Amino acid sequence: MVSMPAIKLLDRATALTAYFSPKVIGEVNDVYVKVAKIKGEDIPWHNHADEDELFYIIDGSLLFELEGEEPFTMETGDLYIVGRGVNHRVSSTEECSILLVENKSTAHLGDTESEITKSIEEQLAE
Repeated sequence: MVSMPAIKLLDRATALTAYFSPKVIGEVNDVYVKVAKIKGEDIPWHNHADEDELFYIIDGSLLFELEGEEPFTMETGDLYIVGRGVNHRVSSTEECSILLVENKSTAHLGDTESEITKSIEEQLAE
């Protein structure tokens, strides 16, 4: 087993320069642990047909929308798991830092293509 130093989530998220561009910061078995910054409404409605997705709010507020349900706001320290196949989108009026836990097979925006879609290679790049 290879050990690694502790990760300061807020520091890693704060260091990101682009919004809507998740970066892989670790791996646990067959999942990636990612950080991202969100600001604005650029993320389109999408779903992940075969994978669940975990969101944890590191800092800020995130508006979460699930198709057919009332939107809700997540705050610093909140965690939410989106079930596979559930259409969703997120946005934030102010900068929000998030942690994502996703299977390695999870495409950034599922089958939805947009100008912010990132490949896993882009997410792995420093």
